[in-house]
Amino acid sequence: MTGKTKQGKKDFSKAKIILVMIFFGLALCALWVRAGWVQLHEGEWLEKMAARQNYASEFEFGERGRILDRNGAMLATSVEAQSVYLVPHKAKPEAGKVAKTLSRVLGVSNAKVLKRIRSKRKFVWIKRQITDKQAFAIKEAGLPGVHLSTEYTRLYPNGHLAGQVLGFVGIDGKGLEGVERRFNKRMTPGKARFVVQRDARGRRLYLDSQGREVDINGKDVRLTIDAHIQSTAEQALAASVEKFHGKSGIVLVVEVKSGDVLAMANYPFFNPNIYKRTKASVRRNRAATDVYEPGSSIKPLLLGAALEEGIVDPDKLYFCENGRWRIGRKVIKDTHPEAWQPVRKILRYSSNIGMAKIAMDLGAGKYHEYLTKLGFGHKTGLHLPGERSGILHPAEKWRKLDLAAISFGQAIGVTALQLAQSFLCVANDGEKKELRLILDPLAKPAEAEPERVFSRETTDTVLALMEEVVQMDGTGRKARIQGITVAGKTGTAQKAAVGGYGTKYLSSFVGLVPGDKPEYLVICMVDEPTKNDYGGTVAAPVVREVMIDALAYNGMLPDAAGEALAEENTVHDIDSTELARTLAPAPAREVGTTVPDIKGMPIRRALELLVKKGIIPVLKGDGMTVTGQQPAPGSPWPEGKKTEGKNDVFVLWLS
Repeated sequence: MTGKTKQGKKDFSKAKIILVMIFFGLALCALWVRAGWVQLHEGEWLEKMAARQNYASEFEFGERGRILDRNGAMLATSVEAQSVYLVPHKAKPEAGKVAKTLSRVLGVSNAKVLKRIRSKRKFVWIKRQITDKQAFAIKEAGLPGVHLSTEYTRLYPNGHLAGQVLGFVGIDGKGLEGVERRFNKRMTPGKARFVVQRDARGRRLYLDSQGREVDINGKDVRLTIDAHIQSTAEQALAASVEKFHGKSGIVLVVEVKSGDVLAMANYPFFNPNIYKRTKASVRRNRAATDVYEPGSSIKPLLLGAALEEGIVDPDKLYFCENGRWRIGRKVIKDTHPEAWQPVRKILRYSSNIGMAKIAMDLGAGKYHEYLTKLGFGHKTGLHLPGERSGILHPAEKWRKLDLAAISFGQAIGVTALQLAQSFLCVANDGEKKELRLILDPLAKPAEAEPERVFSRETTDTVLALMEEVVQMDGTGRKARIQGITVAGKTGTAQKAAVGGYGTKYLSSFVGLVPGDKPEYLVICMVDEPTKNDYGGTVAAPVVREVMIDALAYNGMLPDAAGEALAEENTVHDIDSTELARTLAPAPAREVGTTVPDIKGMPIRRALELLVKKGIIPVLKGDGMTVTGQQPAPGSPWPEGKKTEGKNDVFVLWLS
């Protein structure tokens, strides 16, 4: 019978097959529906979830912009450094071990580390910018929760060179003083976000190029400073301050045709690499921040105003009261007492009485007007942090005694930069020219025509009279350079004290070379010298040395001057070949039969010594001080040539 088995039972196999097919059909339909739902409705959300598991966003920080001198020499740069940070909850299980190891390696107190391990924060710094040796030790220790992070630390490869000008940055990379502060926004680096793909264990698989095409480094700043001239200025200044037991000093070197500041030296020196170990008084840029009574160095400016107004001529006579002149309760004195003197000798011998009478003939209003035009009473255009505007009271407040005092540089306060800017006008044929410290980024060009303060005839006369101060029997004789004219003016300013003026002085000298058509302006100020306080003795030789070096360095020193300098054993900090050529005619001087110990000498002194022996050394490195030598001290003098199997070349390593 149909539908029954031989035993009489029904056969349900076909129905079962149909039911299974229906079940799988429904299941397959459900899967298709689910797949469609996931892809069409939840696809975007699931893709983001997967990316969170497989990809991670990371940031790359750029490098702070560099500071370069006018020739591209590195003055400030950034180098990688490791910093140690802690994830507290991961370090807690082995807190004792972690604290003990970090304390030993990093020199951080054990209690301080334990306190940070107990912190509820997710991230804490242990120590920033550690040494490579410390970083290696931390890595080898493999401490739980302790990690190393790469940062950038600031490096000043020339140590104290132009330290106060450059300034410094804090541990977080923010400029705090000097150029670092002024251009902090420009030099501050950015950061780029990029994506890292990781496997299930969190290991990085690859790094894509996203963010790498973006320039995240800070921009460079290029100064007008010449590292070579800056070094010379610093060495000459330091020698004078130490010789005369001064408190501090400043040297400025300006290229006349451009107004570029080639050197801005401050002493005591400041090394930005160790700014935490120096006092604020050492870190400040005295050329911009310190206000002084300039003394007699301001007299050529008064003379220029009087000449321009037709009040005087070089040969007009003034009665100089035989060296003592009473105004009210005060007595003005001259170092060189005379009766009648022409204007040219009043400047040459720096007569305070003669200058006071010229100022009274000119009048307070006119004198104040010229001082204002020359830049006194307001800041220069350098915009250096901490720069001051000096002190120049309104003319209507000047008494007769005030006018007399200001004529010879008292009762007025100026910065070294203001003094440089005023004499730059004299050197520039009477037209005002702004000082410049920055080559890149370029400042916006001035739209207005430069202001004329003096006529060319006036400045020619002033320069000629300043030449007499140096070239004849004036107070600036120690600034003479044989074979080239020098114009200058000394200053010996008595410093104000409680109740009047005390016994301390500011010694200064303003020099222009060549005197008739200046190429360089050099100013030196030494504060509170004790052995001798005359500007002609303390500051003039510094200016002379710097001028010689600047001229020789730029190939402008006449042959006659070079020969004269060779005879007096004076050297210039130029390359060794040029130095040898300049000093070759010098008579030989006994320097010993064996090689002396040159390590620690300034390069210019070392070159002087070797050239006298007929040796032109090979220089290695970019520094200004000798840190190594070959042959060693005590060895026989080499012949200065290479022979087979033997190196007879004298080598100096610089740092």
